[in-house]
Formats: sequence, structure tokens, C-alpha cells
Amino acid sequence: MKINNPAFLFFLLIGTVCASESPKPAPWHYEESVRFKAPEARQAVVADDHYFYVISNHDLGKYDRKTHERVAAWSCPEGEPLTHVNAGVLYQGRLYGAHSNFPGVPNASSVEIWDPETLRHTGSISFGRTDGSLTWFDRRDGHWVVCFVHYGRKGGEPGKGPEWTRLVEYDDDWKPTGRGWIFPNDLMKQLGARGFSVSGGAFGPGGKLYVTGHDDAALYALEFPEAGPTLKWVYTVPVSTTGQAFDWDDSGDGTLYTINKPTREVVIGKVSTK
Repeated sequence: MKINNPAFLFFLLIGTVCASESPKPAPWHYEESVRFKAPEARQAVVADDHYFYVISNHDLGKYDRKTHERVAAWSCPEGEPLTHVNAGVLYQGRLYGAHSNFPGVPNASSVEIWDPETLRHTGSISFGRTDGSLTWFDRRDGHWVVCFVHYGRKGGEPGKGPEWTRLVEYDDDWKPTGRGWIFPNDLMKQLGARGFSVSGGAFGPGGKLYVTGHDDAALYALEFPEAGPTLKWVYTVPVSTTGQAFDWDDSGDGTLYTINKPTREVVIGKVSTK
């Protein structure tokens, strides 16, 4: 994501410097501005300059950003062939979706590809059986950063709970680079208390990684470690929606696109300095 607001970046830097080992609330204010109904608002929303792409388990809807009218759709019967699309990313003229067989076990995952113009399904990259369920991915330093989660209850594999959730780096050919990270224990205890894990993630303001739980009304800001495998949880941003995958606006002005799953709504808000 491009960050073009110097004042916003300065305040983010101050928040980072002040963060201690125990995460503090972020020195920001989140304000919701718009929400609209979209039946596909079960898993994620992704935005470009003109449209919202709203993601359900095996349904997609494309909505005009001005009118909020649906202009295209894609759907398949459950499991024929897709079961659980959890998040999406727009990259180089394609819409990439994170797909798994959740709640099936053993875990199996794939990357699914659509043409964002028509929502025609154009490709699939299968990982086969995976160590965890693929829930989301994003771009960082010319690579894909991919999250595989483990669950404590539904969809969980024996002997592996949410604390086994991990990030893996892939190159542009979707081959592992050999680099990976794990999430802080205290964050995973919080997100995994009800058997869930990290449902959404995206790089945003200040270059930080922001993640969501399954139904927590918050964004959790993380930094990559200078040494060792564990990400650092630096602060928490309360928001008005509960979990699932999200997207930051490319303008870098703090505009955030989320969904509210219980009400099937896309929600637009903004994070700004207090």
C-alpha cells in the first residue's frame, strides 16, 4: 500500500516508539463513515479505485463504489469446486483469493484467480495438503506473505491449536523462499480463546502488518522482528466491525474497508490521529 500522508506517518512512528512489550491501544481514532448491504459480506472485501469485491465462501460480488450497486457476480455450489474463500488481493490486474477446504481435515489449500473485470474464474494454484488452512496473503518487498492458520475446534487438526498459526514467504512463482514467522503467544492466546485464529491480514500505514481475529472488533498492529522468528505485537486499534479479512485504501490516508459478517455489510471507515 502507498502511504502519502507525512503527518499520518509521523504519528505512526511516535506510536511505535512508545510501544512497550505489552501492547498499548494505538494513538489513533477510528471513525466509521458508510456501510451498505452485500449478501457476500461473510469473509472479506477488497477495493480498487472504482469497485468493491466482496467475498463469501464460494460467492463473489462486485459493487460500484459510488452507487453500491452490484455489477457482477460469481458463484459455485459448495465444494464444486470451491469450499471456503477467506480473503482476496488485487495484484497486477488479477483478483487472487485465499482458499481452503475448511472445516475439512486434513487441511488443504489453494490460491484461486479471477478476472476482476468480469469475475470470470481464470486459474488455480494448488498447494495440496498444507500445514494449516490458508486464510489470507499480501505483498511485501516483492514477495507474497501467506498465512496458514490452525484452529482449536471446528476445522482443527489433532495436536495443533491456534498457536501453530504461521506466516510463510513465497516468491512470484508461489514457491517458498525459506523464510517464515510465528505470531506472539499473547496475541494467539487472545485470538484462540474460542478456537479461532488470524482471519485477516494486510500491510498498511507505517508498513506494519495489521491482522484481525475471527470476531474481534479490533485491528492488531504487528512488526517484523530484527532477529528471531516471532512477530511483535505493538498496539491495538478498536474498530466497529468484527473480524474477517479487510483492505486498506491505496491512497494511504487511513481509509479502511471491512465487513460486518452478522449484518452482511461492507463498512468504510478511517483511522486518523487523535
